[in-house]
Amino acid sequence: MDRRKVCVLMVLWAVAHLSFPGYGLRALRRTTGGRRGSGLTGQDANGVPLRRSKRGWMWNQFFLLEEYTGTDMQYVGKLHSDGDRGDGSVRYVLTGEGAGTLFKIDEKSGDIHATKRLDREEKAYYILHAKAVNQFTNEALEGESEFIIKIHDINDNEPRFTKDPYMASVPEMSDVGTSVIQVTAIDADDATYGNSARVVYSILEGQPYFSVDPETGLIKTALPGMDREVKEHYQVVIQAKDMAGQMGGLSGTTTVSITLSDVNDNPPRFTKSEYGPSGPEPLGSSVGAIRAMDADIGPNAEMDYRIIGSDGPGMFDVTTNRSTQEGVILLRKPLDFEKKRQYSLRIQVENSHINPHFYSSGPFRDEATIKIVVEDVDEPPLFERASYIMEVKEDAARNTIVGSVSASDPDDKRSPVRYTIDRRTDMDRVFNIHAGNGSVFTLRDLDREESAWHNISVIATEFNNPRLMSRVPVYIRVLDVNDNAPTFATNYETFVCENAKANQRIQTVSATDPDEPLGGHRFTFSLAPEAAGKANFSVRDNKDNTAWILTRRSSYNSLQKSVYHVPVVISDGEYPMQSSTSTLTIRVCTCDREGNMKLCNPEALTARVGLSTGALVAILLCVIILLSEFRGLFTRQRKKEPLIISKEDVRDNVVSYNDEGGGEEDTQAFDIGTLRNPEAIEDSKQRRDIIPETFYPPVRRPVLPPSRDNNGDVRDFINQRLQENDSDPTAPPYDSLATYAYEGNGSVAESLSSLESVTTEGDQDYNYLSEWGPRFKKLADMYGGDDSDRDS
Repeated sequence: MDRRKVCVLMVLWAVAHLSFPGYGLRALRRTTGGRRGSGLTGQDANGVPLRRSKRGWMWNQFFLLEEYTGTDMQYVGKLHSDGDRGDGSVRYVLTGEGAGTLFKIDEKSGDIHATKRLDREEKAYYILHAKAVNQFTNEALEGESEFIIKIHDINDNEPRFTKDPYMASVPEMSDVGTSVIQVTAIDADDATYGNSARVVYSILEGQPYFSVDPETGLIKTALPGMDREVKEHYQVVIQAKDMAGQMGGLSGTTTVSITLSDVNDNPPRFTKSEYGPSGPEPLGSSVGAIRAMDADIGPNAEMDYRIIGSDGPGMFDVTTNRSTQEGVILLRKPLDFEKKRQYSLRIQVENSHINPHFYSSGPFRDEATIKIVVEDVDEPPLFERASYIMEVKEDAARNTIVGSVSASDPDDKRSPVRYTIDRRTDMDRVFNIHAGNGSVFTLRDLDREESAWHNISVIATEFNNPRLMSRVPVYIRVLDVNDNAPTFATNYETFVCENAKANQRIQTVSATDPDEPLGGHRFTFSLAPEAAGKANFSVRDNKDNTAWILTRRSSYNSLQKSVYHVPVVISDGEYPMQSSTSTLTIRVCTCDREGNMKLCNPEALTARVGLSTGALVAILLCVIILLSEFRGLFTRQRKKEPLIISKEDVRDNVVSYNDEGGGEEDTQAFDIGTLRNPEAIEDSKQRRDIIPETFYPPVRRPVLPPSRDNNGDVRDFINQRLQENDSDPTAPPYDSLATYAYEGNGSVAESLSSLESVTTEGDQDYNYLSEWGPRFKKLADMYGGDDSDRDS
């Protein structure tokens, strides 16, 4: 280590011994009072005798230099007891903060040393405890006592400012000595000892505009009349130095950014005394704009304009545009180019916020003369109204005039005006306009229910200058005409119980009408006249746009008739009156005692999927024919040797498809064994190829006229299918049966049934129609009924 540093430290240590009594070898001592009794030492102010008490250890504080750089451990002090006679029987013990780590004691001599460099800024003092014990018996010779080791400060920390940089502002034109901002520097050294933490402030940059107080760090203005318009921003550098600013002290710096804030010290000024804008003629438009200049900024630069003189009173007005601080001259009365072609205005401008401090230096306002020259400009046509509303009835014929618009040229030359419709607003070309007089008329039939309003735009252009045009919106309302008949409000699904009683309500119906009469709808309901004589149901009008469907008799039989069609006549009360007949389909169902539907007739279910009575008869006829065919087929097969000899029962499947069903759910597999033994078929067994349903909305199908020879149609159809299947080279080597619904002559499906058979040895007898024809005819008459029975 540098010898000079060691010498300096030794000198400081010697000074510490001289400056603080009791420091060093005798820093810790014990009185020689021993165990003597207390003796009188005098009296106090009240005459009470004072006694001297026996004292134990007497301590002084230890001081230790921080940042020690020596090679040996730094000596702190020495512990000594009067009981120590130097025979090595006394052992000194040290406990407390840093004992054994930062501080070590020689147990025999009592010398204390610091093992590491200590920093006062980390910890300023340490509290330790010392005691003397017998080396052999470990008994305490003295009670434990507390002492403090203080770290002696050295100047090893420079001042640091709390901010860097500082931001401040001061109004321009401020007086000398106006406070700007106070800066603060902190020194981590001990402020109670020496000048290590005594800071002095000085200004390095920023003179002669600003100064700083050396003790407080308060920055003030130092130059009068600082003008923001000349210079707005200043950078000031402040230094803080410890040791009271003496040589050898440590220092730190910071930057202070100072901005001069604006004050209203400049009046507005016009750049010239006369202006000559030209003015167009439309009212409320801007004739021109003027602007005065102000060197201030922000609110101090805001200004107001006003007219103080004019040769056209009330003709013009001036307002201030706050974003640009311009004076905008507006036209308030119409101008006439032939009467007066020039106007003169006297306009004054002044600051909105006057600073009384600077007002004495001069008026903060200015004036200028404005000359306005009236120009005769060509303007577009002007409509008489801002918009037009027209009305027309929806039953109006084509080319009916709806209304008219009118526009004129405001110029002196009075150019003719031509009218057109903007087709972008009338793309369907519903209306047109007369180009000369502006009459709007219809081109197509109108329907209020399709569109109640039409919004079009009419364009007016000057005949001599088509580029000048104007537009006006035209709103055309289509008035309602009673041209729609009322109908049922919904598709009702109605049923009547077989055990229903007479005059029982089974359905409440309502109506709807797309028309919109002024007084609202008033519907009336009644039974159609053609069904009144043989009606099984009645219609009661409730006079509230609803009606009840009532039974006219008790007990209905679904086997005799499962579906009734009730024609209901609905009329409105408008002129011209409109009416329509809506048919309500009523199904006959089996119900419980509470009137809840349990089961409906299969005929009603079949009507739901669209099969007529004739189609049902044809299907039943085909099934019976096929059963007979299979019975004869199996009889003949008994005489032949089977194709496959097996112990297992080999059975063919009959697959039935319903063309109007629901897909895969209608496909069912049947056991052909049942067909081999027709006697085993149970009459009460339900069909397995129809999924039972409890409710289907009835769909009325047109009834085909009865054929003159139904048996002949079926016979021809079956013969044709047999011939096709016999000549089919792809027929399978086994018998199979495919059934198809037969709907009679004129079926829309055009596909009825197919019988697939294989030519076998022997003759095939197809003359079964001669036997079954009369029976099927009788069966069709029984289930088909008369066409008149389909009415209510």
